[in-house]
Amino acid sequence: MTRTTDQSAGALRVLAVDDEKPALDELVYLLRAQAGVGELHSAGDATNALRLLRAHPIDAVFLDINMPGLDGMELAGILSEFASPPAVVFVTAHDDRAMAAFDLGAVDYLLKPLREARLAEAVRRIVAARIAPAPAAAPPRADPNEVIPVELGGVTTLVNRSSVSWVEADGDYARLHTSTGSHLVRIPLSALETRWENAGFLRVHRSYLVALRLVTGLRTVGTGTVVCLRADGNAAAVELPVSRRQVRELKQRLVHGPRQQWTHP
Repeated sequence: MTRTTDQSAGALRVLAVDDEKPALDELVYLLRAQAGVGELHSAGDATNALRLLRAHPIDAVFLDINMPGLDGMELAGILSEFASPPAVVFVTAHDDRAMAAFDLGAVDYLLKPLREARLAEAVRRIVAARIAPAPAAAPPRADPNEVIPVELGGVTTLVNRSSVSWVEADGDYARLHTSTGSHLVRIPLSALETRWENAGFLRVHRSYLVALRLVTGLRTVGTGTVVCLRADGNAAAVELPVSRRQVRELKQRLVHGPRQQWTHP
């Protein structure tokens, strides 16, 4: 289906995809109200979405995740292989797929029931990215600063990995203690340990992952050892327990590790 709204120069050509017709109709209705949206298409599954993408130039896809056949994540993966991939915004009832969504390069991650203000913000992000001047050429970064999406009350906050001082396990969740405050994310500590092992973070205890750039020393307390982290913004100075099997590795990383690579701009 194709509907036309604003046809001004620079208006986005948008595709909305959702297998539930009421949800798709609502998404189309809200997108039509956005000043930055021009040509508007809609599809009820990934197959029809791909047909429309081949037939029409599309700037942005607003995409559900759970769909029959190819789901939204799989479709986004296909789109990422396009020579000029459209911007992708996920619109879903599930709050536990944000990390995977941003790993696929999603511009935003909106939760149902959809709020017009959040949709407008997503549209603004896409428009701003399209009209922003190309940055001056710079050497590629070997280790880009990962961004962690944090969803709270329908609002997605993007937290830079470089702002994280330490991480605390909380069941299937992890609590990020950062220079801007504390954030609970639905990511197991073991997953962050694996993702960040080459970015200056070390699992010092079954419950704690620390940024080595903030370590000021080790201290013996009774029969155990604690690692001391300096304050960083809103993250206060703290002492965290170190498991016996991790003491040696922590000392080696502190003494021999390339500390200059752990601090990101």
